[in-house]
Amino acid sequence: MALKTISSYEELKALVGQELGTSDWHQITQEQINKFADATLDHQWIHVDEAKAAAESPFKSTIAHGYLTISLLPYLWGQIVEVKNFKMQVNYGIESFRFGQAVRVNSRVRLHVKLLECMDLRGITKSTMQVKLEIEGEKKPAYEGNVVFLYHFNK
Repeated sequence: MALKTISSYEELKALVGQELGTSDWHQITQEQINKFADATLDHQWIHVDEAKAAAESPFKSTIAHGYLTISLLPYLWGQIVEVKNFKMQVNYGIESFRFGQAVRVNSRVRLHVKLLECMDLRGITKSTMQVKLEIEGEKKPAYEGNVVFLYHFNK
C-alpha cells in the first residue's frame, strides 16, 4: 500500500471519516520485550521469564507488555501516513482504550487507523484517530481505542 502524505491541516481535515490504512506486520520478539522491561523497570515474570511463563502462564509463553504495544503506535503510524511540513508532533491523548487480548512473544501485529476528527486549535492541528492493533491469526485485536496527536504545521 502506498503511504499517504499529509502536509497541512487542510489535507488532514479532508480525510476525516476515512480509513487511512494498515501498517506492515511487526513481530514482537523476546529481545524487544526484555528491552522494554529494562526501560520501564517492569520485569514481571509473565514478560521476561520464558521457562516460568511456559509452565505457569495461561498463555504458555511470555507476553508483551500492554504499554509496549501502545508504544509502537508512532512507528506503525509512520508506515501508514507520512506527515510533512511540520515543526513538531505531540502525543496528546489516549481515549476509550481497551486491551482485548495479550500479545504472545513472536506474534506479529499490525495497526489499522481511521481518522475520526481533525480540529484547528489556534494554528495547532488536533487529530483523533481510531486505532486497532490486530494480531496475526487471532480474531480479537490486542487493543482498540482512540489516540490524539497534535501537529504544529509550518505555514
